[in-house]
Order: sequence, then structure tokens, then C-alpha cells
Amino acid sequence: MAEPRARAIRIDPGKDVRLDTIETRATGGYAGRDDPRYVADLATALTRLQELQQRLLAEGTRGLLCVVQAMDAAGKDGMLRKVVGPLDSRGVHVWSFKAPSTEELAHDYLWRIHRRTPQRGEMAFFNRSQYEDVGVVRVLGLAPEATWRRRYDHIVAFERMLTDEGTRVVKLFLHISKREQKQRLQERVDDPTKRWKFDPRDLEMRARWDAFMAAYGEAIGRTSTEFAPWHVVPADQKWFRDLAVANLLVEVLEDLDPRYPAPTWDPEKVRID
Repeated sequence: MAEPRARAIRIDPGKDVRLDTIETRATGGYAGRDDPRYVADLATALTRLQELQQRLLAEGTRGLLCVVQAMDAAGKDGMLRKVVGPLDSRGVHVWSFKAPSTEELAHDYLWRIHRRTPQRGEMAFFNRSQYEDVGVVRVLGLAPEATWRRRYDHIVAFERMLTDEGTRVVKLFLHISKREQKQRLQERVDDPTKRWKFDPRDLEMRARWDAFMAAYGEAIGRTSTEFAPWHVVPADQKWFRDLAVANLLVEVLEDLDPRYPAPTWDPEKVRID
């Protein structure tokens, strides 16, 4: 595959992350979603991603977990439809983590997360994740600071264990600007076909924008590791976001280099009548 023009921004371990200094409106040098180069590059990336996913599924020895976090209206669902939708459903699961249920609250906060991690050969995508427990919990004051602060170490250790046991962990923060969020939320209010997506409580979260940026920035900085790095994806341009994610997933899978297993039977001796 040609060198991708749309790229996510990898966060080095130990880096002090200031999200307000990271661009949200990148174009990767494309003129827009109708740019023939973009159309061709996206088609190439999605085709390659499907090929690699088939190899991962057939190999059946390793898994891939992709964690997706973002502010409201950044496009988690849209990205998942565009990039993950075409993949073979036999080996892909998308899990959305909302407010914990009574059963989930009766366990430790990672219980509901661990049970949704991928089996060997699978790819799992988390629409929100364990990072809600150091983000929303922090901003809304749902737990004491001493409680959510110690979770950084828990999460790093959890991701280390997953990695050691054969699951590659990729973490994405879809980075939208406050201005772009305002426009998208207004579109949901104005368009009758999108009003079902709008929740007035979204405005309460928006009012805490700076607190969320600080919480996400610290969480990303504290938990980006060599084995489970964070990538910040500029997300004001939906089309750029989708290609950046597709390219990243292709790079990760090419690094894993899954192989089709050799048959345990002799193909030369099989004849189909």
C-alpha cells in the first residue's frame, strides 16, 4: 500500500498531552472527500484491511482490541460504520459501554470490560471503554480522586496482561474541536431525522469541555505505552478521520502479519465428486 497521507498522531509514552495544541481539522493534503486520490486511497485501505482481517480470523491465535474514545458528536458510530462495517462479521464485535448496570456495579469496574475483549482470531471495537472510569467519573465527581487516580495503573497493567496473552491493543481518541461539536449538535436539533441522536444532557457535558480535555489529556499521557499506545485522530473532517483510522488498523495488522494456517490434511488427496 502506498504511504498513507491521512495519519493518526501517536502519543509517545510519558508525554505531557495538551489536547488543545493538537490539530482537529487536518486534511492530509487531500482536496476533500471527492478528491480522486482520497477515494482511491480509502478503497485501497479498506480492501487491505479486509484481507488482513481474514488472515487474522483464519490464523486464530491472536486478537486485536481497538478502544475508541471521544467527546460527543466526534463520530465514533460513523467511523465504525465506514471502517468496521465492511469487515467479516464472524470475526468482529463492536461493544458500546454506557452507564453501568446493577450487575456491572456489583463487580469491579474492569469486569464488564474484560468479558468483552476479543477471542483469538477476533477484532473487538470498544465504543467508549474503561477510560470512562478515569474520564466521566472524574469530571462528574462520581468517585473520589484517590479512587480514579489509582485506576491509571490498573488500566496499564490490564492492557499489559492482554498484550502478553496475545491481544494487540490499539487506542484511538477521535479529536473534535468545540466549534465543530457545536455545529454537529445543532444539526441534530435542526434535522428531524437526527433528533433521536440528541440528548439534552449532551449540553451538560459540553459545558464541562475544558474539564474533559484535561481529563482525557492526562489519561492519554498516563496510559500511552509502547505495547498499547494512544493515537489522536483529527476528527473535524469526517472523511479524513475514517481514512486515518483505516490506515492505522492496516499498519497494526501488517505488523502482526497473520498467516493462513497450513491444512492438517493433504489437498492433493481431496477430490470433490
